Order: sequence, then structure tokens, then C-alpha cells
Amino acid sequence: MRHSPLLLLHITGGTIGLISGFITIALKKGSDRHRIAGYVFVTAMLTMASVGAFLALRRFEPGNILGGTITFYMVATAAMAFRLRVSLTRLFDWSALLLATGVGATELACAYKAATSPTGQWQGYSVGPYLIFGCIALLAAAGDLRMLLRSTMTRTQTLTRHLWRMCFGLFVAAASVFLARPHLFPAFMQKSGALIFLTVLPLLLMLFWFIRVRRSAPRAAKPIPTQALSAS
Repeated sequence: MRHSPLLLLHITGGTIGLISGFITIALKKGSDRHRIAGYVFVTAMLTMASVGAFLALRRFEPGNILGGTITFYMVATAAMAFRLRVSLTRLFDWSALLLATGVGATELACAYKAATSPTGQWQGYSVGPYLIFGCIALLAAAGDLRMLLRSTMTRTQTLTRHLWRMCFGLFVAAASVFLARPHLFPAFMQKSGALIFLTVLPLLLMLFWFIRVRRSAPRAAKPIPTQALSAS
């Protein structure tokens, strides 16, 4: 596995995704450079997540299978947030809803197994990670259902959907590098808390942009029919 081309592809995808993700957040929103960096981020993250889930499946690592799947789902649905809601994209949305619900339910089942285990773990993970990722998956599924059932969405709502899912994907990439593999970095970064800061930085940036998007939104934002959403 150490020299597997798939493993190298997984690592490369994660590295490019991490770098391009921070670049995307820093660039002016809606600009051509932002879109280009975003496309690189999406491609890299989908590659990292899908290859990682496949490798975990081969080794039967349920935690990593679920983690790769929910990361793939988050980035894919974020990338589709501004697409026209036509028959094909609505089929994608319903499929994504079912996937997120299945992942969330499975994560909670794994959390129960860990909680009832004599060691407090199941397949190498404690209750916490299973519970957190399970709740996030179900929260995202609830957002999918709400979007599918409503006839209109404001641009602010669409931006919020796009933003938190992209930032969550970036958080997973950051945690996979800075938190899970601290030995790759100098001792001063390990002792100073820099790695923890870099791990949670995507979440902090997400909160910043949440506030900025909400403050800049018109008080009487005109709803946009979900079938007429575009990337413009």
C-alpha cells in the first residue's frame, strides 16, 4: 500500500485540494480566478475522497469509507449548488439526499457499536468521530430535503449552501494532514498549536464568510425559482 499508485493519487489529490482550497477562499468571490481555483479544488477533492474511500474499502476501514464518502458528497453538492434545477440535476439532488441519509444512519450505528464496545471504540474510532460526522451528514441531508421541497431559494441561501459544504470539505483535507499526521511537520509547529489552528482555519473562514454573506444580503432578497438557479 505504501507504494500504491492509488495511494499516491490520494495524497496528491489531498495536497492539491488543500492548497487550492485556501487559494479559492482568498480570491475575490465570483471572479474568474476564483472559479478556476474552485474547479481545481473540486477535482482534487473528489479524486482524494473517492480514491481514499476505495482504498479504505479494500482494507475494510469503515470510518475512512464513510469519511471519504461524506467528503465526496459535500464537495459534489457544493459544486452543484448553482446549477440549473432541471430533471438531471434534481435526480442528482435526490440521489445525494439518499446517500447522505445512508451515511448519517451508518455513522450513528457505528457510534452505537463503539459506545457499547468494552474498549469504547469500533474499528479504530471512538464514539465522537462517528457521532459528529453522522450528525453533519444528517444535517446536510435535511438541507437537501428542504431545497428539494421548496419552490424558491434566495441567492443568500444558495451561497450559504455552497459555502459550508466547500469549507467542510477543506476542513476534512486539513484535518487529514495537520491533525492526523503531525509528524510530517517541524517540532515547533507541533508544540505551538499551529497545526490545530490550520486544522480549524477552514471552519473559522466559513464563519467569517457566513457573517459577510448575511450582512451583504439585501433585506428583502428576491426569491429565485429553484429551477432557474444559475452560476451567474
